[in-house]
Amino acid sequence: MTISSADGTCSLLQLAPLEAVLFDVDGTLCDTDPLHYDAFREMLQEIGFNGGVPIDEEYFIANIAGKHNEDIASILFPDNHERGVKFLEDKEAMFRRIVKDKIEPVKGLYKLKKWIEDRGLKRAAVTNAPKENAELMISLLGLSDFFEVVILGSDCEHAKPYPDPYLKALDILKVSKEHTCIFEDSVSGIKAGVAAGVKTFGLTTRNPAELLMKAKPSLLIKDYEDSKLWSVLDELDNKAKA
Repeated sequence: MTISSADGTCSLLQLAPLEAVLFDVDGTLCDTDPLHYDAFREMLQEIGFNGGVPIDEEYFIANIAGKHNEDIASILFPDNHERGVKFLEDKEAMFRRIVKDKIEPVKGLYKLKKWIEDRGLKRAAVTNAPKENAELMISLLGLSDFFEVVILGSDCEHAKPYPDPYLKALDILKVSKEHTCIFEDSVSGIKAGVAAGVKTFGLTTRNPAELLMKAKPSLLIKDYEDSKLWSVLDELDNKAKA
């Protein structure tokens, strides 16, 4: 079975036997981008950013979504990085306050979780989110015992879109990149997965498909109930049994 991708076709059956599944957190486990967007929009307007004109979703996707906070600070406050870092700390505190009542898993997440557990696959969360955010979201979703390890971009020499966080996950889990797959929802995250040499599935949770395709994912899916995903997983099961 071959699946069309941005750079021709790639056989996802080469993943068999699948050893591990790696997940981004924001937008991949849970649809939190709207919460981040609202927090940035409100707080940036309060300080008169962009002449007091609220940022729009296009600006958010292009400059903020999926990026590490160090990079966001440099983009928003190019002349005062220290101020940017402090702003991001305050923004993340605001996010943690509001996410507790509003977090929702991406559709089909627990179905995929069971599929992974039933096959005894290794798994890790790999995120550019701050540690407090990542641990809170994973806990609220009931996934603290599901993940064997959580890899933070801040713990690596380079965060996403560099491959370092995913390469670190492969090393810690002691699995091969050829038999591991990644789920991501941002251009930054997909680029990191592809650069690590790992088959990467892109979720169109919030970011438009045409934008994600520029990062060359192996497959784009709407969510974890997408029939395209389950066709691949069924084929992998069949190949593993053959």
